[in-house]
Amino acid sequence: MRRFILVAFMTVALLAGSAQKAVAQHERHQPAKPAGTDQKTEQKPAQGAVDHSQHHKPSAELPPFIPTLTDEDRKAAFPDLQGHAVHDRALNYFVLFDQLEWEAIPGEDGFGWDTKGWVGRDRDRLWLRTEGQRAGDSLNDAQSHVFYGHQFARWWDVLVGVRQDFAPGPAQTWMAVGVQGLAPYWFNVEATAYVGANGRNHYRFETEYEVLLTNRVVLQPMAELEIYGKPDLEHDRDRGLATLDFGFRLRYLIRKELAPYVGVVWHQKHFGTADIARTNGERTGGAHFVAGLRFWL
Repeated sequence: MRRFILVAFMTVALLAGSAQKAVAQHERHQPAKPAGTDQKTEQKPAQGAVDHSQHHKPSAELPPFIPTLTDEDRKAAFPDLQGHAVHDRALNYFVLFDQLEWEAIPGEDGFGWDTKGWVGRDRDRLWLRTEGQRAGDSLNDAQSHVFYGHQFARWWDVLVGVRQDFAPGPAQTWMAVGVQGLAPYWFNVEATAYVGANGRNHYRFETEYEVLLTNRVVLQPMAELEIYGKPDLEHDRDRGLATLDFGFRLRYLIRKELAPYVGVVWHQKHFGTADIARTNGERTGGAHFVAGLRFWL
């Protein structure tokens, strides 16, 4: 009996010591109370309220391998656009000499050009285009366009204007309407319909794509086709698919505004237009090497 009482007494003593130790540890973790505040006057946060006392700690320092953001970094990330605002009333312009090139045509060398530009505002612009090809002493092809362009969707313009042909054959004028813009997957597209004298009609579709091989080397594939709705024997064109051009140009960016290039272009006449070329003793097509300069203002 004495042994039982002794064991019970020792158990109670151990439990009391453990309880006092837990209370002491809990009190050490409690925040200090302001002076003059006792337990009766201390106000507790309302039920459901969020305690923001721990949210005002100073932020940790950045790791040493992350540089400190400077004013120069901010200026580089947000450059000054010379006061240009979206859809403002400022008058701007752009001129692109897309192709100024020497062509190695079998039998005789040639020279070709393709230039376009615009002047106007963000949504409404006057567009100018000129392109052609000269082989030896003869002008094989030369034409110019003047368009009024209006933006009707993001990246897309509708064009209305005139086209003047200077060669081949006698000069002729066409009324023109078309669209141009950036198609999905970054294809540049131009599609234009023409109506001329005596009900002649003509359709052109052109597309190109730019492949960035490095920061300075760009590969530019392109394709262009022309279809005539009525025969135009005076200008060596027959009804249907008349010509198809396909090729690529590889350019090197000395600067973003200036890039020499080399390439290969394949030109082919088809169907009745090819027959007219054979009758005149002309070539119906083939591949030729080109080298030139591309720049813009």
